[in-house]
Amino acid sequence: MFHLLLVFIGGGLGSAARWGLSLAIQPLLPRFPWATLAANGLSCFIPGILLAQQLGTGVTEQRRLLLAVGFCGGFSTFSTFSAETLTLWQGGQQTLAAMNVLGSLVICFACLLLGLKFQ
Repeated sequence: MFHLLLVFIGGGLGSAARWGLSLAIQPLLPRFPWATLAANGLSCFIPGILLAQQLGTGVTEQRRLLLAVGFCGGFSTFSTFSAETLTLWQGGQQTLAAMNVLGSLVICFACLLLGLKFQ
């Protein structure tokens, strides 16, 4: 039951943080889904750090559940990424849609690799 509570708390905090990030970034740069890209990138960076620690000194199950499963699960958003990409495509902005897909893949993978450097 305690593990479920950790995931619940982490997920709620991650969702609230993603909403706050969206409120802060999207009005400044409305033509491209920068907030979603930033949230997904950070959500790859954090598990990269945890994975590096797991390979090194170890990570407790509670920390993994709170941060990787809960927070990153609530903070990242594949559904919003997909919907925003489709919206760009349907709005005649195919180049931006393609940049979103390719940029998300490259940035998220790079963030994961960068996170692995933190031991």
